[in-house]
Amino acid sequence: MKTILITGASSGIGEATARHFQANGWNVIATMRDPLGGTDLDGLENVLVARLDVTDAATISAAVTAGTARFGKIDVLLNNAGYGAYGALEAFTMDRIRRQFDTNVIGLLEVTKAVLPHMRRNRSGTIINISSIGGQITFPLGALYHGTKFAVEGLSEALHYELEPLGIHVRIVEPGMISTNFGGSSFDFAMNESLSDYAPTAEAMGRLFGKLASNPSPPETVAEVIWDAANETGDRLRFRAGADADRLLDERKNQDDAAFIGGIKTLMGGR
Repeated sequence: MKTILITGASSGIGEATARHFQANGWNVIATMRDPLGGTDLDGLENVLVARLDVTDAATISAAVTAGTARFGKIDVLLNNAGYGAYGALEAFTMDRIRRQFDTNVIGLLEVTKAVLPHMRRNRSGTIINISSIGGQITFPLGALYHGTKFAVEGLSEALHYELEPLGIHVRIVEPGMISTNFGGSSFDFAMNESLSDYAPTAEAMGRLFGKLASNPSPPETVAEVIWDAANETGDRLRFRAGADADRLLDERKNQDDAAFIGGIKTLMGGR
């Protein structure tokens, strides 16, 4: 029986993935910052719920140790934990800027480093990193979030070369708009009245997101794509999740900068 370790498993994509893999006969190490926050995953057979904060090295080490002690082996690591910071760069303190990169990039790297020795000894394993359509394209006021997701794309592609000779595969999953709590606890928006110059862009971003998020995919859609990535036997690196991801990423690939950015501005309302 194979085992997957999932970060950010308390809700959304992480929780849906934990349930999907458990239902398909896998062991699941479902990690989250607050295991007492209301999840009932620990009531499922072959699921270990463990505390893991990607910005806290001690919790990462403890979760990996507990998972291997319980199930013996980690076959797949899903780096899912993260959130989105949007707003004018000037509105963010450096602490908030660092928190975005510490969570979405440095935390991902630290969890990966904690699992790699185990996978390297076994000469097998798969690391799946959750990126986004926002790792290939950008939206207004998203310098921080897109900066982190572009980083996830780059580091994942580089690790693909580095780890493949050791029997370890790297996959990138790029969801489109998903009906999760990304707009709630997983969203950090910064703006203040003294930065009124950015108000028209913020209003346009609201219109843009309203159009893009009008028909989001359920998190179970992403869980199914993650399942495919975990069971991929070839060299495929990137996996898209959601019809909007296919459409937008195809448009970005097939258009030059002027045409694609012009289309985004049109969606923003002509700006």
